[in-house]
Amino acid sequence: MGRLAGRVALVTGSGRGIGRSIALACAREGARVGLTSRTRQQLDGVADEIAAAGGEAFVLTADVSDGAAIKAMVAGMIDHFGRLDILFNNAGGSLGSGAQLMPATHDDALFEKILFLNLTSAYYATRAALPQMIKQDYGRIIFTGAEAGRRGGGSIAYSAAKAGIMGMTRALVHQIPPTITVNTLVPGWINTAILDYARLARNWGVDEAAARARVEGVSVQKRVLEPDELAPMAILLASDEGKGITGQELCVDGGFKV
Repeated sequence: MGRLAGRVALVTGSGRGIGRSIALACAREGARVGLTSRTRQQLDGVADEIAAAGGEAFVLTADVSDGAAIKAMVAGMIDHFGRLDILFNNAGGSLGSGAQLMPATHDDALFEKILFLNLTSAYYATRAALPQMIKQDYGRIIFTGAEAGRRGGGSIAYSAAKAGIMGMTRALVHQIPPTITVNTLVPGWINTAILDYARLARNWGVDEAAARARVEGVSVQKRVLEPDELAPMAILLASDEGKGITGQELCVDGGFKV
């Protein structure tokens, strides 16, 4: 029997990248999985993969830049499955490039959009899920963090948002029942669509080869990890075996800047 048998997991941003890998891993471990992002086609592809392996998935499209849509997404999940055990707040990313992200010339509206996409959206989903988890007296809340929020190096908006995720993690565990754990899973550079060497090259004022070398050079392992490499830690945090882990930042990053 899978480690998540009988559980229901909602993974935001699950159409590709880290979210897709975690959603598929949850299904392999026996969870019924809610898939959500803005793009239905990507979600349907993940749902087909889960169904082909004998699992069960429920697809909900939602724009995580809209608080009301996030609340409706969580409510729809609970209405469909009757419970919600695991919430992976994974949706996020960076926006803009170049002077738009530099401190002295930062676009004000863009700053707030990046904060909402990475921090406020996770608050809305968590706020919507908690009443059901408290009712069940069981829950697992997991945020996708970033090394930019721990050590710097990212844009000021993205770094501030991811640092806020970690602050929210530590605050939550003191204010909810101990049967609900809250943790942040922190990747380093991961081979997803977000890792755009051309954009990084523009931001850093170098060519793409130099940008790639800089990315690979910041970790002990001198490489970019694959999304599937985060799944084992994600499953541990989501499982009953992870009940003693809460309020923590767990890094799966190849030894990023150690």
